[in-house]
Amino acid sequence: MGRETQRRIIATDNLIMLTELHIQNFALIDELRLEVGTGFNALTGETGAGKSIIVDAMSAALGERTGSEVVRTGAEKAVVEAVFDISDSEALIRAASDYGFEPEDGLLILSREIAQGGRSQCRVNGRPATASIVKGITSLLVDIHGQHEHQSLLTVATHIDIYDAWCGQDVSALRDQAAELFDELESVCSERDKLQTNEREHARLLDLYNFQAEEIANAHLQLGEEEDLAQERNRLANAEKLFEAASEIHDALGADGGSIDGLNAAAGCAEKMALVDPSMSGFVENLNTALIAAQDAVHQIRQYMDEVEANPGRLEDVEERLDLIRTLKRKYGDSTEEIIRYGGELAGKIDDLANAEERSSRLAGKIDDLTQRLKNVCGKLSTLRKDAASKFENAVEVELADLAMSKTKFEVSIQPAEPGPKGADALEFLISPNPGEPMKPLAKIASGGEMSRIMLALKSVTTDAAVPTLVFDEIDTGIGGRIAQTLGDKIASLSKSCQILCVTHLPQIASKADRHFSVDKVVEDGRSFVRIAALENEDRVLELARMLGGEEESLTATQHAREMLSLAHQRNR
Repeated sequence: MGRETQRRIIATDNLIMLTELHIQNFALIDELRLEVGTGFNALTGETGAGKSIIVDAMSAALGERTGSEVVRTGAEKAVVEAVFDISDSEALIRAASDYGFEPEDGLLILSREIAQGGRSQCRVNGRPATASIVKGITSLLVDIHGQHEHQSLLTVATHIDIYDAWCGQDVSALRDQAAELFDELESVCSERDKLQTNEREHARLLDLYNFQAEEIANAHLQLGEEEDLAQERNRLANAEKLFEAASEIHDALGADGGSIDGLNAAAGCAEKMALVDPSMSGFVENLNTALIAAQDAVHQIRQYMDEVEANPGRLEDVEERLDLIRTLKRKYGDSTEEIIRYGGELAGKIDDLANAEERSSRLAGKIDDLTQRLKNVCGKLSTLRKDAASKFENAVEVELADLAMSKTKFEVSIQPAEPGPKGADALEFLISPNPGEPMKPLAKIASGGEMSRIMLALKSVTTDAAVPTLVFDEIDTGIGGRIAQTLGDKIASLSKSCQILCVTHLPQIASKADRHFSVDKVVEDGRSFVRIAALENEDRVLELARMLGGEEESLTATQHAREMLSLAHQRNR
């Protein structure tokens, strides 16, 4: 997939989304179908109800590593299917096509089968695919933040793409220029390297080609020559036998008492008969024709006898010529035609090698020009990135402060690097969660809840750089009160530009969702099952009341839940 295609996919709309997740025989789930929509989708339930199992199953469909232990006891295999609607994104449709999978009716269907024996099979729109291909496609579709690592921001190579997308059109245009110059530079360098790979080999080939061309030219081959020589050699090698046979033919036709004398006598008698019987005139004509033909034959056989006489010297010359042609055929082709054609090709090869030094010099000049132009573009790109860094850092720190990480310091590290398709910068996000601690790479942050909040802050700042679907698994770990309210507002705001699935224990967050699903674990006939239900109206009020810690009939908790939903509804209007 091309760089430009990937870059265009960074910015997308919330019409590209996960529409359905179907899970069978995965851990405690016998069968579950989750139908989600755009915006903010919340999943709630008691601890241990199976909410994270749903996220695990989704990760499996997205190509993440999984083992046979996820197959439900007693089942032969687990099956997970995720359906994405990408019909409104030509760029994403092209990206899937680049991987070899054409969307069907705008849908991209990812499925994963995990057998009890451990064998796993990924499919895209029903066709087998490797896990790496599935992950390549889904990296453009989904980010899962929480307990598992399906997080694009953990890959340092993505930091520069996210940051540049935030920087805007000027950086984007310079990146396009850098990519084009770099690709052209690589192509010219490759051509130059081929010329200079082995000068000794070039000299050897030039000597070889010159020798071959001279050998073929000195042979002065003619088209069809070998066939003519073969016939002549056959005559010369059998000259004595052929002469004897020709002599017998000559004697039979032209000697005294031969066929010509007989035909001559017969023609004379026939002419006398025709004088008496005119009907014999045709017979006379036939005899005269035969006589003329016999006389011509005698003339031809006499000529042949003159030519076929033994000539050992000529036979030797012919044999030598045929031997030369056979030698050339072993080297250069199966026929004189192929040898002559190869001789013509040698001229071009000799010219290429003879002019290699001149071509190499021209390419070196072009490389110098492209290198300088690339450096100039990279310099401008670096300047724009460095100029924007403090603004980006401040924006992220503001978001982190709202998420109870007010002491956190965030930094965009921009270090010099070799010029490449993205410029000449090695860019990485660094962070210091606590005062006095040194800045460390974002990818090395250990706390899952802390990492999820950092991810949310970055996503909030770089909204245009977000993938279409974000999954937050218990992003609310360790927070509550006002911070929980702020976190819910941020998720709701972010859901205006992308689809969000959020597993949460906080009613402050769940109340702001566009759709609310309750996950429960039930026991039937001695076995545990995970069930999911879409909550509406009073059922949603009761679930929020439970999350608030109130008893089922608690009027205070119920009233509070209604107020939370009412406030959230007013803010979403």
